[in-house]
Amino acid sequence: MDYKKLLVVVDPTSDVQPALARAAELASRNNASVTAFLSIFDLSYEMTSILSNQEREAMRTGVINQRKAWLADMIKPYQEQGTDVAYEVVWHNRPFESIIKFAIDGKFDLMVKSTHEHDKLKAVIFTPTDWHLLRKAPLPVLLVKENAWPQDGKILCAVNVASDDEDHVALNGKIIQHAKALAATFNAEVHLVNGYPGTPVNLAIELPDFDAHTYNETIRMQHEQRVNYLANNYGIDCKNCYVKEGLPEDVIPEIAEQINAKLVVLGTVGRTGFSAALIGNTAEHVIDSINSDLLAIKPDGYKSPLED
Repeated sequence: MDYKKLLVVVDPTSDVQPALARAAELASRNNASVTAFLSIFDLSYEMTSILSNQEREAMRTGVINQRKAWLADMIKPYQEQGTDVAYEVVWHNRPFESIIKFAIDGKFDLMVKSTHEHDKLKAVIFTPTDWHLLRKAPLPVLLVKENAWPQDGKILCAVNVASDDEDHVALNGKIIQHAKALAATFNAEVHLVNGYPGTPVNLAIELPDFDAHTYNETIRMQHEQRVNYLANNYGIDCKNCYVKEGLPEDVIPEIAEQINAKLVVLGTVGRTGFSAALIGNTAEHVIDSINSDLLAIKPDGYKSPLED
């Protein structure tokens, strides 16, 4: 899991860029390069019929140059610290498309983007661009909140052991490998979490002799065995494994808060039974309710709808 080329999606509305700070920190520890990428578009320049094409082009160029100067100032402190940081500004009416195309063409290893916290709600607001990037970017996407990643922190991997399906097994492995690479970089500890379904209510009603408790225990033990087996395979201590009854979107945030995880790593479902453009429901629900950074990993063989 070599993060050698990092792409930072710059937030045009803020002078504070947590994603850039996180990427620079990661780059300095991994001897990697960072590119700060800004995609801008202003409809008002395109709609003004009074302007000639040349004038419109001149205004666009003016805005781009202003933004380039702004970005150059922003990355200067990191460059002065010795981090390899470049920048790029493009004019595009669908930011997510230009970001993903740039990531694919530049063969980047990781995309890093900040998320917004809504002051009143204290909840994280995910923009349409965030969702598009999570669904359609073929590379891992790291969504950053304004928390620090302290040394000796905890990284929580959400694994799915309900299926023997090859794609799921491979994705579990990939999630853990990414977590372990980051754990080594930041001297962090890797934990595993798995939510398992409770007894189907209709079963208990339709079958009078059905023993819900035994059924539940069997399911729990099966999930625990599989998670422990996974942990052993990757050299993770079984005391760092959490198996809990409930929907993954409830269990993952609960355990993340309980252990004060600084990063949650999960897989987004690509080809397995879903359209490649869809992210698994679990990821969408979890993202809204965790207070840590989130790293979303695509399955092997995932192809972005924006790839040629």
